[in-house]
Amino acid sequence: MTTVSLEKLLAFVEADAPFGDVTSEAVLDGGDCTARLRFRETGIAAGLAEAEALFAHYGAAVKRRADDGDRIAAGAIALVLEGPVGGVLLVERTALNLVGRMSGIATATARYAALARESDPRARVAATRKTAPGLGLLDKKAVLLGGGDPQRYTLSDGVLIKDNHLALVSIEEAVRRARAHTAYKTVEVEVETVDEAVRAARAGADIVMLDNMTPGGAKEAIGALTAAGLRDRVRVEVSGGVTEATIGAYAAAGADLISVGALTHSVRSLDLTLEVSRPRQAD
Repeated sequence: MTTVSLEKLLAFVEADAPFGDVTSEAVLDGGDCTARLRFRETGIAAGLAEAEALFAHYGAAVKRRADDGDRIAAGAIALVLEGPVGGVLLVERTALNLVGRMSGIATATARYAALARESDPRARVAATRKTAPGLGLLDKKAVLLGGGDPQRYTLSDGVLIKDNHLALVSIEEAVRRARAHTAYKTVEVEVETVDEAVRAARAGADIVMLDNMTPGGAKEAIGALTAAGLRDRVRVEVSGGVTEATIGAYAAAGADLISVGALTHSVRSLDLTLEVSRPRQAD
């Protein structure tokens, strides 16, 4: 599973409080507190490991009531904290933002994946690189926790020949050059027509991405690959404008991978809260 360094996580806290938490410093007298991270709506938990790392760094003892990847009911408590109130409140918003965003992505991914599997159990839902700078690894981890495929993490992970490349070089020449450049990277070609799909497969692409095709267009392209004897040589990905209403049709058309940019570019965070109180005094 993807991990994000504590240094990177601390940078988020430091960006939120470059000169400290002036409110807590002004109105509180320190001491310890108890806090509970509660989910206000049902979903797939993600980001709990990151939240735990941050709270622990600032002195809190953390008990997990749930793990990343678990389905959590509305009202359930995921983390219980005991520690210095200044540290807990300093981390609060950063932790809630991370857990809320990542849980929203994981929950949406699980929903899309379930819809795809209803049409074809073999179909896989994938993310894209359409995410906020600095959050890519966290977003992709959330996709994994929701049962999806992260696709490429970065431009360095695989060859994806897109329309702007093909505006300057032919499909055949682009694939040839990619193969000559590296024998260890997957070569994927984005295409917009049935003819381009066949050309890309014939040129030696590992994955043919059908960009912005309708489910009917995707079915036609996959049929053409089959008729040309090329279907078993390539994986077929569909991408562009996939919604919950259409993902089942793309899966039924025979796509191996269905990439959904909305998983990470249009995130709806799950609703969470951190409930803070003073520790109970021993009798």
